[in-house]
Order: sequence, then C-alpha cells, then structure tokens
Amino acid sequence: MGVAAKVVDPGRPVSRMLAPVIWRLGALVALMAVVCVVGVVVSMQSMNRATEVVIPTVQVHDQVVRDLSDVEAAVTGWEVSGSRTYRVDFTLGVTDLEASMVALEEGAASLPDVVPAVESEVTRIRIWLNSYARPRLDAAGGPGTYDLVAFETGRELAADVAGAHSRTEEALAAAGEDARAVAMFSFRVTIVLALLLMGLAWILIGRTRSTLLAELSEPLLALEKVVQRMLKNDPESRAEGDRGPKEVRAIARAFNDFADAQSRAHAVEGRIQDELHVLDSAKDDFVSNVSHELRTPLTTISGYLEMVADEFQGQLEPRHDRMLEATRRNVTRLRTLIDDLLALSKAEQRAGDLEPSDVTAMVTDAVTDIRMTAARRGITVEVVGADEPMLVVSDRAMLYRAFLNILTNAVKFSHDNGSVEVGLKRIRNRVEISVRDHGIGIPRSELDRLGTRFFRASNAMTNEIAGTGLGLRIVQTIIDRHAGDVIIESAEGEGTTVFVRLRLHGERIGLVENDSVVQLSDRRAL
Repeated sequence: MGVAAKVVDPGRPVSRMLAPVIWRLGALVALMAVVCVVGVVVSMQSMNRATEVVIPTVQVHDQVVRDLSDVEAAVTGWEVSGSRTYRVDFTLGVTDLEASMVALEEGAASLPDVVPAVESEVTRIRIWLNSYARPRLDAAGGPGTYDLVAFETGRELAADVAGAHSRTEEALAAAGEDARAVAMFSFRVTIVLALLLMGLAWILIGRTRSTLLAELSEPLLALEKVVQRMLKNDPESRAEGDRGPKEVRAIARAFNDFADAQSRAHAVEGRIQDELHVLDSAKDDFVSNVSHELRTPLTTISGYLEMVADEFQGQLEPRHDRMLEATRRNVTRLRTLIDDLLALSKAEQRAGDLEPSDVTAMVTDAVTDIRMTAARRGITVEVVGADEPMLVVSDRAMLYRAFLNILTNAVKFSHDNGSVEVGLKRIRNRVEISVRDHGIGIPRSELDRLGTRFFRASNAMTNEIAGTGLGLRIVQTIIDRHAGDVIIESAEGEGTTVFVRLRLHGERIGLVENDSVVQLSDRRAL
C-alpha cells in the first residue's frame, strides 16, 4: 500500500519526480567523496614512493643488467673471433653501463635500505671491468688466445656481480612491498567506509525503485525494444507515445516521426535506384542502337561516294574534288567514332570467355598490323623482350584491341620518320608491356583528364590530328576487366610512354604507385 500511495500522474515532469531522490543521493555522494579523497590522499602518499622512486630504480637496475650483458657479449666476441667490431661494441657498452650505474646510484639515494646493496653491486661491476674485462680487451683476441687463468678470474668476479645483483633485487622488492602494504591498508579502510555509505545509498534507492520503474525505466526499456526491432529490419515498429513522464513521451513521439521519415526516405531511395538503373540501361541501349543504326547508312553513303569518285574520275573540277574528299574524310571520322562507341559499349558490357593467352604473341601480332600504317610516314616500330611466351588469363579479342589502340595512338602522335619502341618484361608475378613514342606528348595540366570519354589533348587538336577521344577509355575499360593497370608518363614535346601491367597466369599482383606518373586504374578520376 505504501508503494501504491507514491504512484503519481504519468504526465509529471521527471524533475519533480526525481528531486527528492537526487537531494538525498547528493548528500551521500558528497560524504562518500570526502571519505574517498582522504583515503586516496593517504594511499597516494604511499604509492608515490613505489611509483616515483622504487619502480624507476628497478627499471634503471634492469638497464644496468642489460648494459652489463652487452659488455660481456663484446668481451666474449673479442675472445672468440678477435674482430675489432667487438672492441667498438665494448667501448660503447661500457659508456652506457657507466651512465646506467650513475643513474642507479642517484635513484637509490632516497631508499636508505637499498643504498648498501646498490653500492656493493656497482663496486663489484667496476672490479669486474677493471680486473677482467678491460685487461681481456687489451690482450690479443681470436682463436688460440684462450687464457684459463683470466677466464677463471672473470667467472669468479661475474659470480660476485650476480650475487650483488640478487641482493639489490631483494632490497628493491622489499622497499616496493613496504610501500604497497601501507597503501593497501589505507585503501582497505577507504573501501570499508565507502561500502557503509553505499549501503545507506542502497537503502534510499530501494525505497524509490518501484516509483522509478513504473514511471521512467519501463517506458525507456519499451522504447529500447522498439529500437532493437527496427535495427533488425522491422521498419513498422513504433514506440508507445502515452507512457512515462512527458519527456519520455516526447522522445517516443520524436522517434516515431523519425521512423516515418526513414521509411519514406528508403522508399524514395529505392525508386531512385530503380530509375538510375533504368536510365543507365537506356543510355547503353541508346548508344548501342544508334551506333548500329548509323553504320548502315554510313556504309551506303561511303559506297555511293566511291562510285561517284570512280565514275567521274578526272571529270570533276578541283573544288568538286575537294568537296568529295572532305565528305569522304568526315564519313570516315563518323565511322571511326561509331566503331569506337560500339567497342566501348562491348568492353563495358561484355563478359567474354577468359582463357590463358600468350601476351607476347598478342603484342607481336598488333605490332605487325600497325607497321604498315607506320611505314607510310616513315615511322619504325621495334619490339624488345618478346623472347618468351608469357600467359595471362584474358579475353583475347578484347585485350588485342587494347594493345592495337595503344600502338595506333603511339604512331598517330609521333612525328614523321620517328620511332616507336615496344617492350615486354616480367616483373616478379606480372608482365609489363610498354609502348614509347617520341611525338608531341601531353600537356602536364591535362594528365589528370586522361581516360575520360571524348577527351583529347589540346596540342592534338591544335595539330589537327584526327581522333574520337575514346581510344584510351576503351583501353582502360578492357585492362580494368583483366584486373590490370594502365600507367602513363608523358612530357609535352618529348613523347609519351604507356605501361600496361597484367597478372601472369596463376600469380597474384600488387599495385605500384609513383608520384611522377598518372595511373588510370584510379576509378575516382574516371
């Protein structure tokens, strides 16, 4: 009945409901804080002795042991091999050891019970250095220089050092244990007093628990369950907006509004995704269909132009010949553009049959095909490194098209009577094909735009070099489908080098980055 009498209106603000509890808990917490602060201060005074004096001294002592071990190793190395390197190591090790011993003596100065043990250990280490280590380093080293008497002397002195070291460790351990014992006693007293105060607080909390559960905790737990259901893909879950204090009810209503907005956003996102997919498919279909539809009339136009040229050969006026030639040239450009669009569409959509193919043979065939075109302008095309077959898993037709495009560009942008060098080489688990020309190159400011659709370098357009701006994009798409990289190095007026790196059959490949090149496999730039 007492609990029932404390149940209040669900709409009461949380501040009025919790004010008495907070006041009582605040008083207990303040008292508990005073007790804890006093206990902590006492404990910290004891722990400071361990953390600021004993522990650092132990660490320095350990460093002395490590430095001594380095010196012993140098002495042993000199004795066994006679190498001068060990003499240098000995000198450096002794310097470090002396510094560590000085630090140890300074750290132990505030620990009266430890000082005798430290002084004894330092003394024995210096005796070992002066009576054995330094004389042994001054003597000859290497095979045949073993001195039994010196060895026995060193062993006895080392045993004295070890004994002194053990006594120092025991003294440090005892000092640390004393500090910890004092700190632990203070800590236990603090814990007992804190527990007593916590018991009083628990009694207070128990008296108000039922009210808090009825008016605050249960509505919040119910809201949490709704959130968990939504996280488990139950978008229809909603919180009850008429339970708990007004603040909790406001949270529930805001959560429901948010859930409704999320549902609407997901619906809109789904529709947008579907529409984007449809638009993307429509774009690809449009490009493919338009390209196919234009090829037939272009073929007809080209045929009629050839018929006119043959039928009226020698009969046309010069201006008519120029008009006919301009028409034929533009028909050829349009046909090339359509062919490139179809090739790019196929490269983006085609999931061709992959099989192990000899990339050396593919490159050699592509060079053979391009040499005739190059010869018309006096350009030589040389191949280096095509001595052994190198297999890559590929769609042979598509990969061949990529190599042919690269070689065509190299010849097209070369100067008359120039040269193009083609190289093949194995780099660990991949093959690298390089095509280098000495032509017009690419302006540095335009390197980042390479590989985008219809992009042509400004100097190519200035020199009226024909092209569609799709060749390199086709190359990149094909190489991407073969898990490879396309890297371009170029300098305007000096030429361009294109590298294609492909994974060898049965191998794994890693990416190589270079700040001086443009790597087109970065899809963010495409």
